[in-house]
Amino acid sequence: MPFLSRFPCTAPAPFPLRTAAIAFALAVSGAGTAFAQPATPGIAPHAAPAVRDEGSGLTADVFYRLLLGDVALQRGERSLAARAYFEAARDARDARLARRAAEIALSAGMRGLAQESARLWAALDPAAERPKQILAALAAGTAGKAPVEGVYDSDLKARVEKLLADAAATDRGLGELFLQLNSAFGELDRRQTYELIRDVAKPYPKSPEAHFAVALAAYLAGQPDSRTDTTALEELDRALALKPDWERAALLKAEILGRRKPDEAVAYLALFVAANPNARAASGALAQMYVEQHRYAEARTIFQRLWDTDKNAREYQFGVAVLTVQMKEWDQAEALFSDLKRANYGENGAVELYLAQIAEETGRYQEAIERYKAVPEGERAWLAKLRVAAMMAKLGNMSGARKYLADLPAVTIDQRVQVRQAEAQLLRDTDDNKEALAVLTQALKEHPDSPELLYDAAMVAEKLDRIDVAEQQLRRVVELKPDDPQALNALGYTLVDRTTRYDEGYVLIEKALKLAPNDSFILDSMGWALFRLGRYGEAETYLRRAFKARPDAEIAAHLGEVLWAKGDRAGAQEVWQSQLKTTPDNPVLLETVRRLAR
Repeated sequence: MPFLSRFPCTAPAPFPLRTAAIAFALAVSGAGTAFAQPATPGIAPHAAPAVRDEGSGLTADVFYRLLLGDVALQRGERSLAARAYFEAARDARDARLARRAAEIALSAGMRGLAQESARLWAALDPAAERPKQILAALAAGTAGKAPVEGVYDSDLKARVEKLLADAAATDRGLGELFLQLNSAFGELDRRQTYELIRDVAKPYPKSPEAHFAVALAAYLAGQPDSRTDTTALEELDRALALKPDWERAALLKAEILGRRKPDEAVAYLALFVAANPNARAASGALAQMYVEQHRYAEARTIFQRLWDTDKNAREYQFGVAVLTVQMKEWDQAEALFSDLKRANYGENGAVELYLAQIAEETGRYQEAIERYKAVPEGERAWLAKLRVAAMMAKLGNMSGARKYLADLPAVTIDQRVQVRQAEAQLLRDTDDNKEALAVLTQALKEHPDSPELLYDAAMVAEKLDRIDVAEQQLRRVVELKPDDPQALNALGYTLVDRTTRYDEGYVLIEKALKLAPNDSFILDSMGWALFRLGRYGEAETYLRRAFKARPDAEIAAHLGEVLWAKGDRAGAQEVWQSQLKTTPDNPVLLETVRRLAR
């Protein structure tokens, strides 16, 4: 089985990645964790907070900064995220974004930006107490400071207790203050933060925000399936008992459930949304969970419902349109995007690029060329230019396509790499893998440490049964990115699948799985490695987990082969047939079925 799916496709995307498009729809619907905390391996913020008032929209620049901030958070780049949110808040004049910027800046220890963001927040929302508290704490030198090691400072506890007591006595902002506590101690050890918040929250058992603050601190202090997760869920249940329709608490509960049992998280959030149909953030988060499980129809139903309640909310229409593309319902998708284009909706070039992709997917290659050429200047325009070459090749003009790419004004190193990738892809699409490898080999002489080129060269070498070359290229990727789970998985899977060095491959996959414990393809690789090692029972466990999370044809091929080897031939056939119905031409699945079930 080829390892093409062991890591993300590195060729230039023909259209914006699905996750980015869904993030856009979720961002403006208010979905997301909405937690004042940087992203960690255990936290995957669904999107940026809501910034849209009823009847208003997002400019392209503001949306770009929101998306940049969200991606930065997911990568743990808090400084970049804080700056992006601040700039979005400044341009949109939105107090909620200023608050977000202040929270992230505090957690990142960026005192200057935290102060700047808090001032903007105070100016945009003069009645808010929290920005004044942040400014006072920064002026006093207490915000974000903590001892380097040991139990939290008792003086710090006393200062926090006084802030809370003053807020409670004046009935001004106690709940809001609790919601900011987790971001106020960026330099504290997470365990210290949890213990501090747990202790200062004890006098406020009737405050749902106090329970939420303890829950979030407990969650951040622990690992999946840890005691702190149990504590967090207990505290969230107390918060929700006091405030049953609180989306923020429901989202955190779903987040915690999701990192242990994704299906349980989906079931819980579905019940919450059913009980609170106007909960836009929870609805958006549920839609994303459905997308992650490839349940596109259910995700689209959610966005359709949200759009039906407000036909002026074009962001929901955009979400419906994107999911319709994922479902390959091209006519309906084209109608939706055409309507969005007439309404002049969307970030610069996003709608145009989808319309071009639809023309390509439906075989209207000349029309696709015209649509790609019509994408406005910007990052999307560059991707569109690359796709023009692909359309020329599909129309039979390979020499013209290669010349077109050679003549493109590639300015940056990334663009030069992408041109080479695109040229190699044209050749791969016509099964001229030998020439494709020659193109990539020449490109690597010019850019020897490009992970993208190394990945692509490894893919093509594997197709040519040049496993030595594939292994060499992937080992270099691992050297360049030693903690990249996809790189480790790609190399490990290659050794397991195409050599007899199963133990060596298993070790690499095991490391990848520790870095990305819920990645379906890495789970699949682990199952396949265990199968090669003769550990069929364990192999089945991992493959069932992978297949449940992602019903993919290649995972089905693996799971079916393990079941077949165990003697469960009816079970194997059932798994294979379930995927042959939706992907009847998948070469890996077809080869497995023909080899075993002939």
